[in-house]
Amino acid sequence: MNRAARFARDNGLSLVFGAGFLVTLFCQALAGRAEYNGEMRAIGAEPITLGRYLTSADFAVAVTENWQSEYLQFFLYLFGTVWLLQRGSPESKELHRAGTESDEDQRVGAHATPDSPRWAAAGGLRRTLYSRSLGMWMCAVFLGSWYAQSVSGAAAYGEARLRDLESPLPWSAYLLEPDFWSRTLQNWQSELLAIGSMAIFSVYLRQRGSPESKPVGASHESTGVAG
Repeated sequence: MNRAARFARDNGLSLVFGAGFLVTLFCQALAGRAEYNGEMRAIGAEPITLGRYLTSADFAVAVTENWQSEYLQFFLYLFGTVWLLQRGSPESKELHRAGTESDEDQRVGAHATPDSPRWAAAGGLRRTLYSRSLGMWMCAVFLGSWYAQSVSGAAAYGEARLRDLESPLPWSAYLLEPDFWSRTLQNWQSELLAIGSMAIFSVYLRQRGSPESKPVGASHESTGVAG
């Protein structure tokens, strides 16, 4: 196996989903521009180019409102599954392992192995931060994309008000508008539904060969095992 084939095999999950993301983002831009230009023609305004649409508030808010909800899902899932359990689900830890677990279980400090990350073997603040770095990163991206959604949403909402000959609202006032919370909550509820559904459906249903599923022949009561 040559180097390129090995790289593709070793990184297939991120490569396929990364490529899929770029393709769907481009298609979203095409569809969004077509919809936006349809609205512009309806009010007698000039349509815009794809390049201009990509830098518009309309496109920015459409993208960021989805990003923030997805990263909220990851953040809640990462921190929630430290303590919350679901009997029979591969998405849950085993029932006796709730909590942050021992240093030995986590292979940190004196229990680190030669190939452990350097900060796992360190002590004090470095190890504390590294021990929670994934959840902290997901939280940071969520908050950043939520802020970006609020700013771009305020701009898009202001443009719509101007077309109706109304004054745009300041960002702080937009945060109290139903438009902002409608965009936000419609995404949050779908992400919470997806997390809960995956946790409970995986108790009884199987996907052979997937680490997100239990082995096909595993008992419904088996918890924290992957196929």
